[in-house]
Amino acid sequence: MGTFIAIVLAAVLTNNFITVRTYGICPFLGVSKNTSSAVGMGVAVTLVMAIATAVTYPLYEYVMVPLKIDFLEIIFFIFIIAALVQMIEKIIQKLSPTLYKAMGIYLPLITTNCAVLGVCELVIGDMSSIIGTATMNTGWAVLYAVFAGLGFTLVMIIMSGLREKIACYGNMPKAIKGFPIAMITASLICMAFTVFSYIQL
Repeated sequence: MGTFIAIVLAAVLTNNFITVRTYGICPFLGVSKNTSSAVGMGVAVTLVMAIATAVTYPLYEYVMVPLKIDFLEIIFFIFIIAALVQMIEKIIQKLSPTLYKAMGIYLPLITTNCAVLGVCELVIGDMSSIIGTATMNTGWAVLYAVFAGLGFTLVMIIMSGLREKIACYGNMPKAIKGFPIAMITASLICMAFTVFSYIQL
């Protein structure tokens, strides 16, 4: 139970991929203009993270390491992630053309989203500094990926909600309109999340 709580807290709050690790900044700033797009992107990233980890972790542990080809991990992982993103892109295009259009170029860019590759790399490394235990298996790896994705989605929703509120104020100074105010908002969110770094796992 302790490992489960440690994984959830680390993935969502204390080691959040956006606010702490600064992974996945491109979709964070590009797709967070409205909440529906942010939720869609968050769900897509979470899905890719979970499936990619479920495939890459056992592949690394039970195939690549015994065959001593673990130095090719990044190449293998990128191919797997690219295939998953293509599959999810086609599904979203078929089921929700509006969401597909709203995500635009950021959907295929999940392939190169460092958050997705980052979670695959993290779970095969030493997790003791993150979750307080060195124990890792496929189940824990997938669980970490799911909650890392949920943490990603949470921050995307917070950012999109704030940006929607900010857009309501039409009398904002010209110097901070658009991208500058988005960066200020992102900085404040990151500062707020530093509170969670005091949680002892």
